[in-house]
Amino acid sequence: MSDKPIFTYQTRIDATPEQDEVLSAYAKLYGRIERSLFAAVRAGKDISKLKSEYLKRFGITARQYNAIAINLKGKIASIKKRRPGLIAELKTKIKKARKIVANLKKKAFGSNKLHQKKRRLHNLERRLQVLERDQAEDAVRICFGGKKLFRAQFALEANGYASLGEWHQDWQEARSREFFVLGSKDETGGCQGCVAAMQPDGSLSLRLRLPDAIGKYIYLNNLRFAYGQEVIEQALRTGTAINYRFRRDGKGWRVFISTAYQAPQLITSRLAGAIGVDINADHLATAEIDWFGNLVGTKKIDCVTYGKSTEQRKAVIGDAVKQVVDLAEATHKPVVIERLDFAKRKAEIEKESASYARLISAFAYSQTQQTLRAACCRAGVEVISINPAYTSTIGAVNFAARYGISVHQGAALAVARRGLGFSERPTVRIGIVPVGNGGHVTFPLPVRNRGKHVWTFWSGVRRKLRAAHAAHIRSGGLRADPAPLRQNPALGATWMLPAKFRQANRSQNCSADVIDDIPW
Repeated sequence: MSDKPIFTYQTRIDATPEQDEVLSAYAKLYGRIERSLFAAVRAGKDISKLKSEYLKRFGITARQYNAIAINLKGKIASIKKRRPGLIAELKTKIKKARKIVANLKKKAFGSNKLHQKKRRLHNLERRLQVLERDQAEDAVRICFGGKKLFRAQFALEANGYASLGEWHQDWQEARSREFFVLGSKDETGGCQGCVAAMQPDGSLSLRLRLPDAIGKYIYLNNLRFAYGQEVIEQALRTGTAINYRFRRDGKGWRVFISTAYQAPQLITSRLAGAIGVDINADHLATAEIDWFGNLVGTKKIDCVTYGKSTEQRKAVIGDAVKQVVDLAEATHKPVVIERLDFAKRKAEIEKESASYARLISAFAYSQTQQTLRAACCRAGVEVISINPAYTSTIGAVNFAARYGISVHQGAALAVARRGLGFSERPTVRIGIVPVGNGGHVTFPLPVRNRGKHVWTFWSGVRRKLRAAHAAHIRSGGLRADPAPLRQNPALGATWMLPAKFRQANRSQNCSADVIDDIPW
């Protein structure tokens, strides 16, 4: 392909029974070759030296073998790249789980909850042992067909199967439901194995080259793409490489077309300012600033994915992202986001409540970020990625009370300012933490600390605020509500927390005893 961004578009194929049979045969053969090739790799054989043998053995073309080999290499590389992150996440989960088990032993020894937490801890430790062994041996495991379906054979009735034969049929179908066709810019239509052509009525037709063991060609006509039709047409005109992936689901066959996208010229400028985006589990918080770093406006965009299906989740995220991109287009300002690894946050849900843990688990952070990047690319909007260190703390301390906004919008403001290169110096110190009530008077750091980065200071602020928040929660004892903020100087830093009540900048028509979310 190229260094240009790769976009993928899909549509459903209106296949006849004969075409469905041919596509299924192709997928079945593809699955057999892929599994055989993976077994050879596990045995230490070189993929490049197996080509001639596989061409004769399975009756496929050289390009079809290359497609299978490249697709398999991609899966193996993905597993190896992701594994260190999984190991780190498991260690975090195990650490949290051990603390919970220790606390439960003190409070309610022998309870069912303690038993379940012990089981979970044992399972986490066992999974960690397997991953660490694979990492040391550089081994890769792939379950073609999926682990969930594989395990269903051991509990047939619980998984809706009347017999092992019924499960085996689903298992074979799951292992033979897709195949990949590799493209190249030097080939006709950007792909020798599947040549696309535009028809006078605006539809697309495909000529799919079959393996020699199955036949010669199959023609698929009247394909229309709700999105990306113009991108595909451009790729066909310019001779850009096009990859195809055919996949069968419960409704039939779908085709996915991936090609490089010629992004339009940027319509945004950093001289106009920036729009910071803080991605949260149930909404997107945005903050628009001018080129001096001053706040222009904020917005909360609902983005609740919990309880939604895959397609519903895509729609919800797409609608939320569209509002961000529309604002960037209207103001000609770039979008600033954080480089976050949300997997780390998910690894810490052991200590959260059940409802919040479910919300975090269902949140598709990566999908939200990818959708935002793709939408900005299509619109010619620049995306700036910044280090996320202490943006939530800075937003809460320096901006939340000062502007009468939520801590998440304050974090978005900190993100936007960092994207334009502004540094957040601490404000006036009162008590043990700085106060962000609009004061701009800075104080000199001690001589011993002046050589340190300003983030060292914010690290201490976050640590003290966490302790202060915990003290505030404990102030009510076991039954009473916590003492009101700003009315209990004995709590030290809690009294000076810059978070305001929700809707603090509006006239109150209802109870105002709900404090906005604390960002730590």
